[in-house]
Amino acid sequence: MNPLDVLKARGFVQQCTGEEAVRDALAAGPVTYYVGFDPTADSLHVGHLLPIMAMAHLQRAGHRPIAVVGGGTAMVGDPSGKSEMRKMLTLDQIASNADAMKAQLERFLVLDGERGLMTNNADWLMGLGYISFLREIGRHFSVNRMLSAEAYKQRLERGLSFIEFNYQLLQAYDFLELHRRHGCTLQLGGDDQWGNILAGSDLTRRIVQSEVHGLTIPLITTADGKKMGKTEGGAVWLDPARTSPFAYFQYWLNVDDRDVARLLKFYTFMPLDEIERLGALTGADIREAKRVLARAQTTLVHGAAAAEQAEAAGRAMVSGAASAEMPTHEVGEDVVADGYDVIQALVDGGLCKSKGEARRAIQGGGVRIDGEKVGAIDAVLPSDGVRADGVVLRFGKKRAVRIVLG
Repeated sequence: MNPLDVLKARGFVQQCTGEEAVRDALAAGPVTYYVGFDPTADSLHVGHLLPIMAMAHLQRAGHRPIAVVGGGTAMVGDPSGKSEMRKMLTLDQIASNADAMKAQLERFLVLDGERGLMTNNADWLMGLGYISFLREIGRHFSVNRMLSAEAYKQRLERGLSFIEFNYQLLQAYDFLELHRRHGCTLQLGGDDQWGNILAGSDLTRRIVQSEVHGLTIPLITTADGKKMGKTEGGAVWLDPARTSPFAYFQYWLNVDDRDVARLLKFYTFMPLDEIERLGALTGADIREAKRVLARAQTTLVHGAAAAEQAEAAGRAMVSGAASAEMPTHEVGEDVVADGYDVIQALVDGGLCKSKGEARRAIQGGGVRIDGEKVGAIDAVLPSDGVRADGVVLRFGKKRAVRIVLG
Protein backbone atom coordinates (compact mmCIF):
# COMPACT_ATOMS: atom_id res chain seq x y z
CA MET A 1 0.00 0.00 0.00
CA ASN A 2 1.04 3.58 -0.56
CA PRO A 3 2.15 5.07 2.79
CA LEU A 4 -0.62 7.66 2.60
CA ASP A 5 -3.18 4.91 2.17
CA VAL A 6 -1.68 3.09 5.15
CA LEU A 7 -2.14 6.21 7.26
CA LYS A 8 -5.70 6.62 6.00
CA ALA A 9 -6.57 2.99 6.67
CA ARG A 10 -5.37 3.36 10.25
CA GLY A 11 -7.32 6.60 10.76
CA PHE A 12 -4.43 9.08 10.87
CA VAL A 13 -5.59 11.45 8.11
CA GLN A 14 -8.07 14.20 8.95
CA GLN A 15 -7.16 16.76 6.27
CA CYS A 16 -4.52 16.85 3.56
CA THR A 17 -3.44 19.46 1.02
CA GLY A 18 -3.08 18.07 -2.49
CA GLU A 19 -3.78 14.47 -1.51
CA GLU A 20 -2.90 12.98 -4.90
CA ALA A 21 0.34 14.98 -5.03
CA VAL A 22 1.28 13.69 -1.57
CA ARG A 23 0.43 10.12 -2.57
CA ASP A 24 2.54 10.41 -5.75
CA ALA A 25 5.49 11.90 -3.85
CA LEU A 26 5.43 9.12 -1.24
CA ALA A 27 5.35 6.52 -4.02
CA ALA A 28 8.16 8.13 -5.99
CA GLY A 29 10.88 8.18 -3.36
CA PRO A 30 11.99 9.32 0.07
CA VAL A 31 10.05 12.34 1.33
CA THR A 32 11.38 14.51 4.15
CA TYR A 33 8.59 15.45 6.55
CA TYR A 34 8.37 17.10 9.95
CA VAL A 35 6.36 17.45 13.13
CA GLY A 36 6.96 20.14 15.71
CA PHE A 37 6.89 19.61 19.48
CA ASP A 38 7.08 22.65 21.76
CA PRO A 39 9.04 21.71 24.92
CA THR A 40 6.53 23.14 27.38
CA ALA A 41 7.01 20.23 29.83
CA ASP A 42 9.82 17.83 30.69
CA SER A 43 7.97 14.91 29.11
CA LEU A 44 5.76 14.06 26.18
CA HIS A 45 2.36 12.55 26.94
CA VAL A 46 -0.12 10.21 25.25
CA GLY A 47 -1.61 13.14 23.34
CA HIS A 48 1.70 13.51 21.46
CA LEU A 49 1.73 9.85 20.43
CA LEU A 50 -0.60 10.11 17.43
CA PRO A 51 1.75 12.28 15.33
CA ILE A 52 4.74 10.28 16.61
CA MET A 53 3.16 6.99 15.49
CA ALA A 54 2.31 8.52 12.11
CA MET A 55 5.94 9.63 11.78
CA ALA A 56 7.10 6.13 12.65
CA HIS A 57 4.86 4.53 9.99
CA LEU A 58 6.30 6.86 7.34
CA GLN A 59 9.87 6.21 8.44
CA ARG A 60 9.29 2.45 8.30
CA ALA A 61 8.16 3.00 4.71
CA GLY A 62 11.53 4.61 3.88
CA HIS A 63 10.82 8.31 4.40
CA ARG A 64 12.85 10.75 6.47
CA PRO A 65 11.40 12.41 9.57
CA ILE A 66 12.49 15.65 11.18
CA ALA A 67 11.41 16.04 14.79
CA VAL A 68 11.47 19.76 15.48
CA VAL A 69 11.76 20.80 19.09
CA GLY A 70 10.25 24.25 19.37
CA GLY A 71 12.83 25.94 21.52
CA GLY A 72 12.03 29.19 19.73
CA THR A 73 8.26 28.88 19.40
CA ALA A 74 8.00 27.81 23.05
CA MET A 75 9.22 31.31 23.90
CA VAL A 76 5.98 32.62 22.36
CA GLY A 77 3.37 29.95 23.07
CA ASP A 78 0.85 28.39 20.70
CA PRO A 79 -2.70 29.65 21.37
CA SER A 80 -4.26 26.66 19.57
CA GLY A 81 -6.60 24.75 21.85
CA LYS A 82 -5.79 26.95 24.85
CA SER A 83 -8.25 29.11 26.74
CA GLU A 84 -5.51 31.32 28.14
CA MET A 85 -1.90 32.28 27.52
CA ARG A 86 0.68 29.58 28.17
CA LYS A 87 3.10 29.94 31.05
CA MET A 88 6.33 31.60 29.96
CA LEU A 89 9.37 29.36 30.48
CA THR A 90 13.00 30.27 31.00
CA LEU A 91 15.67 29.36 28.43
CA ASP A 92 17.12 26.79 30.86
CA GLN A 93 13.71 25.14 31.34
CA ILE A 94 13.16 24.94 27.59
CA ALA A 95 16.62 23.44 27.00
CA SER A 96 16.13 20.85 29.74
CA ASN A 97 12.69 19.90 28.43
CA ALA A 98 14.07 19.56 24.89
CA ASP A 99 16.73 17.08 26.06
CA ALA A 100 14.11 14.96 27.80
CA MET A 101 11.88 14.94 24.72
CA LYS A 102 14.71 13.79 22.44
CA ALA A 103 15.26 10.63 24.50
CA GLN A 104 11.55 9.82 24.34
CA LEU A 105 11.26 10.42 20.60
CA GLU A 106 14.18 8.11 19.94
CA ARG A 107 12.15 5.19 21.31
CA PHE A 108 9.95 5.52 18.22
CA LEU A 109 12.16 7.10 15.56
CA VAL A 110 15.69 6.72 14.23
CA LEU A 111 17.16 10.22 14.53
CA ASP A 112 20.76 9.57 13.51
CA GLY A 113 21.04 12.57 11.16
CA GLU A 114 20.78 10.45 8.03
CA ARG A 115 17.61 8.35 8.33
CA GLY A 116 16.00 10.95 10.57
CA LEU A 117 16.87 14.23 12.21
CA MET A 118 16.07 16.16 15.33
CA THR A 119 16.52 19.90 15.29
CA ASN A 120 15.56 22.93 17.36
CA ASN A 121 13.85 25.91 15.77
CA ALA A 122 15.65 28.17 18.22
CA ASP A 123 18.63 27.72 15.87
CA TRP A 124 17.00 29.97 13.25
CA LEU A 125 14.29 31.84 15.16
CA MET A 126 16.28 33.32 18.04
CA GLY A 127 18.61 35.25 15.75
CA LEU A 128 15.95 36.85 13.57
CA GLY A 129 15.88 40.62 13.34
CA TYR A 130 12.37 41.87 14.06
CA ILE A 131 12.15 44.54 11.35
CA SER A 132 13.71 42.36 8.65
CA PHE A 133 11.40 39.46 9.65
CA LEU A 134 8.35 41.68 9.32
CA ARG A 135 9.48 42.89 5.90
CA GLU A 136 10.42 39.46 4.54
CA ILE A 137 7.76 37.27 6.17
CA GLY A 138 5.05 39.40 7.77
CA ARG A 139 4.02 41.07 4.52
CA HIS A 140 2.75 37.70 3.21
CA PHE A 141 0.15 37.32 5.98
CA SER A 142 -3.37 38.72 5.94
CA VAL A 143 -4.62 39.71 9.40
CA ASN A 144 -8.21 39.11 8.25
CA ARG A 145 -7.34 35.58 7.19
CA MET A 146 -5.46 34.87 10.41
CA LEU A 147 -8.41 36.05 12.52
CA SER A 148 -10.68 33.63 10.67
CA ALA A 149 -8.64 30.67 11.97
CA GLU A 150 -10.46 28.73 14.68
CA ALA A 151 -7.57 28.98 17.15
CA TYR A 152 -7.61 32.77 17.04
CA LYS A 153 -11.41 33.09 16.90
CA GLN A 154 -11.79 31.16 20.15
CA ARG A 155 -9.12 33.17 21.92
CA LEU A 156 -10.43 36.56 20.82
CA GLU A 157 -13.41 36.05 23.12
CA ARG A 158 -11.12 35.65 26.15
CA GLY A 159 -8.24 37.81 25.06
CA LEU A 160 -5.35 37.13 22.68
CA SER A 161 -1.94 38.61 23.42
CA PHE A 162 0.13 40.14 20.63
CA ILE A 163 2.98 37.72 21.29
CA GLU A 164 0.65 34.74 20.69
CA PHE A 165 -0.68 36.36 17.52
CA ASN A 166 2.82 36.02 16.07
CA TYR A 167 2.90 32.25 16.59
CA GLN A 168 1.49 31.40 13.18
CA LEU A 169 4.18 33.46 11.45
CA LEU A 170 6.91 31.64 13.34
CA GLN A 171 5.53 28.16 12.64
CA ALA A 172 5.10 29.04 8.98
CA TYR A 173 8.69 30.23 8.90
CA ASP A 174 9.78 26.87 10.35
CA PHE A 175 8.39 25.10 7.28
CA LEU A 176 10.18 27.51 4.95
CA GLU A 177 13.47 27.13 6.81
CA LEU A 178 13.22 23.32 6.96
CA HIS A 179 12.56 23.26 3.23
CA ARG A 180 15.60 25.44 2.59
CA ARG A 181 17.91 23.50 4.90
CA HIS A 182 16.71 19.90 4.51
CA GLY A 183 14.37 19.72 1.50
CA CYS A 184 11.36 19.15 3.74
CA THR A 185 8.13 19.02 1.70
CA LEU A 186 5.51 17.69 4.14
CA GLN A 187 4.35 18.82 7.56
CA LEU A 188 2.23 16.68 9.92
CA GLY A 189 0.36 17.92 12.96
CA GLY A 190 -2.84 17.74 14.98
CA ASP A 191 -5.96 19.04 13.31
CA ASP A 192 -5.87 22.14 15.52
CA GLN A 193 -2.71 23.04 13.58
CA TRP A 194 -4.43 23.13 10.17
CA GLY A 195 -4.34 26.92 9.90
CA ASN A 196 -0.66 27.07 10.85
CA ILE A 197 0.21 24.27 8.42
CA LEU A 198 -1.61 26.00 5.57
CA ALA A 199 0.23 29.22 6.42
CA GLY A 200 3.58 27.43 6.22
CA SER A 201 2.89 25.70 2.92
CA ASP A 202 1.57 28.95 1.43
CA LEU A 203 4.59 30.95 2.65
CA THR A 204 7.03 28.40 1.22
CA ARG A 205 5.31 28.46 -2.18
CA ARG A 206 5.32 32.27 -2.23
CA ILE A 207 8.98 32.74 -1.32
CA VAL A 208 10.80 29.83 -2.98
CA GLN A 209 8.13 28.72 -5.47
CA SER A 210 8.23 25.13 -4.17
CA GLU A 211 5.24 22.84 -3.80
CA VAL A 212 4.96 21.61 -0.23
CA HIS A 213 2.06 20.01 1.60
CA GLY A 214 0.45 19.47 4.97
CA LEU A 215 -1.46 16.65 6.63
CA THR A 216 -3.40 16.79 9.87
CA ILE A 217 -4.21 14.02 12.31
CA PRO A 218 -7.56 13.89 14.13
CA LEU A 219 -7.85 15.09 17.70
CA ILE A 220 -9.44 12.00 19.15
CA THR A 221 -11.72 11.55 22.09
CA THR A 222 -12.59 8.27 23.78
CA ALA A 223 -15.99 6.62 23.57
CA ASP A 224 -17.00 8.19 26.87
CA GLY A 225 -16.21 11.68 25.54
CA LYS A 226 -12.88 12.27 27.27
CA LYS A 227 -9.81 13.71 25.55
CA MET A 228 -7.40 10.92 24.67
CA GLY A 229 -4.64 10.54 27.24
CA LYS A 230 -6.50 12.36 30.01
CA THR A 231 -7.55 10.72 33.27
CA GLU A 232 -9.05 11.96 36.49
CA GLY A 233 -5.49 12.33 37.76
CA GLY A 234 -4.36 14.38 34.74
CA ALA A 235 -2.28 13.57 31.64
CA VAL A 236 -0.74 10.16 30.99
CA TRP A 237 2.97 10.94 30.59
CA LEU A 238 5.74 8.98 28.84
CA ASP A 239 8.23 9.76 31.62
CA PRO A 240 8.15 6.89 34.18
CA ALA A 241 8.75 9.42 36.97
CA ARG A 242 5.45 11.10 36.08
CA THR A 243 3.41 8.04 35.07
CA SER A 244 4.85 4.71 36.23
CA PRO A 245 5.05 1.79 33.77
CA PHE A 246 2.43 0.06 35.92
CA ALA A 247 0.02 3.01 35.69
CA TYR A 248 0.79 3.34 31.97
CA PHE A 249 -0.03 -0.34 31.37
CA GLN A 250 -3.23 0.00 33.39
CA TYR A 251 -4.32 3.04 31.38
CA TRP A 252 -4.32 1.03 28.16
CA LEU A 253 -5.69 -2.12 29.78
CA ASN A 254 -8.74 -0.22 31.01
CA VAL A 255 -9.74 1.64 27.84
CA ASP A 256 -13.39 1.44 26.83
CA ASP A 257 -14.30 -1.73 24.91
CA ARG A 258 -15.65 0.45 22.09
CA ASP A 259 -12.24 2.08 21.56
CA VAL A 260 -10.03 -1.03 21.37
CA ALA A 261 -9.92 -1.60 17.60
CA ARG A 262 -9.40 2.09 16.84
CA LEU A 263 -6.62 2.41 19.42
CA LEU A 264 -4.85 -0.71 18.13
CA LYS A 265 -4.76 0.94 14.69
CA PHE A 266 -3.36 4.16 16.09
CA TYR A 267 -0.97 2.97 18.77
CA THR A 268 0.49 -0.31 17.50
CA PHE A 269 2.20 -1.53 14.34
CA MET A 270 0.07 -4.68 14.17
CA PRO A 271 -1.28 -5.72 10.76
CA LEU A 272 -4.79 -4.48 10.10
CA ASP A 273 -6.23 -7.97 9.62
CA GLU A 274 -5.04 -8.99 13.09
CA ILE A 275 -6.49 -5.79 14.54
CA GLU A 276 -9.79 -6.60 12.85
CA ARG A 277 -9.77 -10.05 14.50
CA LEU A 278 -9.04 -8.62 17.94
CA GLY A 279 -11.54 -5.81 17.52
CA ALA A 280 -14.28 -8.32 16.76
CA LEU A 281 -13.90 -10.02 20.16
CA THR A 282 -16.77 -9.49 22.57
CA GLY A 283 -17.59 -9.99 26.21
CA ALA A 284 -14.76 -11.18 28.43
CA ASP A 285 -12.63 -12.01 25.36
CA ILE A 286 -12.11 -8.30 24.55
CA ARG A 287 -9.82 -8.24 27.60
CA GLU A 288 -7.19 -10.07 25.54
CA ALA A 289 -7.27 -7.34 22.88
CA LYS A 290 -6.74 -4.76 25.61
CA ARG A 291 -3.76 -6.73 26.95
CA VAL A 292 -2.22 -6.76 23.48
CA LEU A 293 -2.67 -2.97 23.29
CA ALA A 294 -1.26 -2.40 26.78
CA ARG A 295 1.75 -4.67 26.17
CA ALA A 296 2.53 -3.06 22.81
CA GLN A 297 2.36 0.52 24.07
CA THR A 298 4.20 -0.12 27.34
CA THR A 299 6.93 -1.97 25.45
CA LEU A 300 7.33 0.89 22.97
CA VAL A 301 7.55 3.54 25.70
CA HIS A 302 9.28 1.71 28.57
CA GLY A 303 10.79 -1.46 27.09
CA ALA A 304 9.86 -5.14 27.16
CA ALA A 305 11.13 -5.80 30.69
CA ALA A 306 9.10 -2.95 32.16
CA ALA A 307 6.01 -4.12 30.26
CA GLU A 308 6.36 -7.63 31.65
CA GLN A 309 6.79 -6.30 35.19
CA ALA A 310 3.80 -3.99 34.82
CA GLU A 311 1.62 -6.84 33.58
CA ALA A 312 2.74 -9.08 36.45
CA ALA A 313 2.00 -6.30 38.93
CA GLY A 314 -1.48 -5.98 37.43
CA ARG A 315 -2.14 -9.67 37.96
CA ALA A 316 -0.91 -9.32 41.55
CA MET A 317 -3.24 -6.37 42.09
CA VAL A 318 -6.25 -8.36 40.92
CA SER A 319 -5.36 -11.18 43.31
CA GLY A 320 -4.85 -8.70 46.15
CA ALA A 321 -1.11 -9.47 46.48
CA ALA A 322 1.53 -6.77 46.89
CA SER A 323 4.03 -6.07 44.12
CA ALA A 324 7.02 -3.75 44.02
CA GLU A 325 5.88 -2.51 40.59
CA MET A 326 2.59 -1.16 41.89
CA PRO A 327 2.12 2.53 42.76
CA THR A 328 3.53 2.91 46.25
CA HIS A 329 2.81 5.28 49.10
CA GLU A 330 5.27 5.42 51.98
CA VAL A 331 4.22 6.18 55.57
CA GLY A 332 6.19 6.57 58.75
CA GLU A 333 6.25 3.82 61.36
CA ASP A 334 4.76 6.22 63.93
CA VAL A 335 1.72 6.73 61.66
CA VAL A 336 1.16 2.98 61.38
CA ALA A 337 1.69 2.43 65.11
CA ASP A 338 -1.02 4.96 65.94
CA GLY A 339 -3.46 3.26 63.55
CA TYR A 340 -3.43 4.53 59.98
CA ASP A 341 -6.97 5.49 59.09
CA VAL A 342 -8.18 3.87 55.83
CA ILE A 343 -10.00 7.05 54.79
CA GLN A 344 -6.78 9.03 55.16
CA ALA A 345 -4.81 6.31 53.35
CA LEU A 346 -7.21 6.44 50.39
CA VAL A 347 -6.58 10.19 50.06
CA ASP A 348 -2.82 10.01 50.73
CA GLY A 349 -2.41 7.16 48.25
CA GLY A 350 -4.19 9.09 45.51
CA LEU A 351 -7.15 6.71 45.21
CA CYS A 352 -9.68 9.33 46.34
CA LYS A 353 -9.62 13.10 46.01
CA SER A 354 -11.19 13.82 49.38
CA LYS A 355 -12.17 12.21 52.66
CA GLY A 356 -15.80 12.54 51.63
CA GLU A 357 -15.16 10.50 48.47
CA ALA A 358 -13.19 7.96 50.52
CA ARG A 359 -16.02 7.63 53.02
CA ARG A 360 -18.54 7.05 50.23
CA ALA A 361 -16.24 4.49 48.61
CA ILE A 362 -16.13 2.46 51.83
CA GLN A 363 -19.87 2.75 52.34
CA GLY A 364 -20.40 1.57 48.76
CA GLY A 365 -18.32 -1.55 49.35
CA GLY A 366 -15.66 -0.60 46.84
CA VAL A 367 -12.59 -0.59 49.11
CA ARG A 368 -10.45 -3.64 49.88
CA ILE A 369 -7.30 -4.28 51.90
CA ASP A 370 -5.30 -7.25 50.62
CA GLY A 371 -8.46 -8.54 48.96
CA GLU A 372 -10.69 -8.17 52.03
CA LYS A 373 -13.60 -5.74 51.85
CA VAL A 374 -13.49 -2.80 54.25
CA GLY A 375 -16.85 -2.55 55.99
CA ALA A 376 -16.34 0.21 58.57
CA ILE A 377 -15.57 3.85 57.83
CA ASP A 378 -13.35 4.01 60.93
CA ALA A 379 -11.21 1.04 59.83
CA VAL A 380 -7.42 1.24 60.08
CA LEU A 381 -4.71 -0.54 58.12
CA PRO A 382 -3.25 -3.69 59.72
CA SER A 383 0.07 -2.50 61.14
CA ASP A 384 1.70 -5.94 60.93
CA GLY A 385 1.06 -6.10 57.18
CA VAL A 386 2.53 -2.66 56.54
CA ARG A 387 5.61 -3.59 58.53
CA ALA A 388 6.16 -6.71 56.41
CA ASP A 389 6.03 -6.15 52.62
CA GLY A 390 3.23 -3.62 52.61
CA VAL A 391 -0.53 -3.91 52.14
CA VAL A 392 -2.52 -3.39 48.95
CA LEU A 393 -5.29 -0.85 49.23
CA ARG A 394 -7.80 -0.99 46.38
CA PHE A 395 -10.70 1.17 45.29
CA GLY A 396 -12.78 -0.57 42.65
CA LYS A 397 -11.25 -2.82 40.02
CA LYS A 398 -8.86 -0.36 38.42
CA ARG A 399 -7.19 1.59 41.22
CA ALA A 400 -4.77 0.28 43.82
CA VAL A 401 -1.75 1.40 45.83
CA ARG A 402 0.75 -0.44 47.97
CA ILE A 403 1.22 1.10 51.43
CA VAL A 404 4.72 0.55 52.80
CA LEU A 405 6.88 1.87 55.59
CA GLY A 406 9.09 4.74 54.49
